[in-house]
Amino acid sequence: MSSSVDVILPCLNEARALPSLLAELPPSYRAIVVDNGSTDGSAEIARRLGATVVTAGQRGYGAAVHTGLMAATAPIVAFSDADGSFDLRQLDRVVDPIRRGDADLVSGRRVAVTAGAWPLHARFANAVLLWFVRLRMDVELHDLGPMRAADREHLVGLGIRDRRSGYPLELVLRAQRAGWRIDEVPVDYRPRVGKSKVTGTIRGTAQAIGDMLRMLRRYA
Repeated sequence: MSSSVDVILPCLNEARALPSLLAELPPSYRAIVVDNGSTDGSAEIARRLGATVVTAGQRGYGAAVHTGLMAATAPIVAFSDADGSFDLRQLDRVVDPIRRGDADLVSGRRVAVTAGAWPLHARFANAVLLWFVRLRMDVELHDLGPMRAADREHLVGLGIRDRRSGYPLELVLRAQRAGWRIDEVPVDYRPRVGKSKVTGTIRGTAQAIGDMLRMLRRYA
C-alpha cells in the first residue's frame, strides 16, 4: 500500500533507538531508513521492523538525506533524526500545513523536554547562526532542526547540492530565494538514545556550524 508521506530517517548506528522510534510512526506514513555506514545492525533491525532501507554511498548528513529523497515516492516527504530525540507521533505538526497548502516548507522548532535534551553549546550555536540568517537573508526561522516537511517534487526541484551538515541551511536559503512560504511549529525534543555523533559533541557542532557558515557566505 502506498503512503501519503515518506519519512526519511538518516541513520548511523541507531540500533538501540530504532525499535521504539519506528513504533511511533503514524498510519499512512512510510519510514525510509537511510543507512549511512552503520556497523551495529541498524539496517537489519529497521528492515525487520517494516521500514524501507536504502544505503547512502557517501558519508554525511546531506548525502543521507538526498539518498532518502531520491528513494521517496510519496507526494509529501518529512525528515527526522533516527536517534529517538523526536517523537514521530508529532509528524502531523509539520506535515499538516503542507497538506492544507498553507506552507511550502515547515520546520519543527525544538522545545527541549528536559534540561539535558539539547546541549547548551549546540543550542547557542544554533541561535547565533539563525540570528545571522535572519539578519542577512530575511528568513524568519529560529531553529534549523532536523524535523521538517515539504512537497517531494518541489524539494527535488530546488537542486540542493550540499552533502554534509550545510544541507538544512542550503534548503532554507534556496527555498527563500524560490519564494517558498516557510513556517515553523513547535515539536518536542527529547534526549537522544545512545551517544551523539554530531551536534551532541562540541567537535561535531563546530563542524556543522562551519559547514553552515560557508553556505551562508555563498548565498548572502
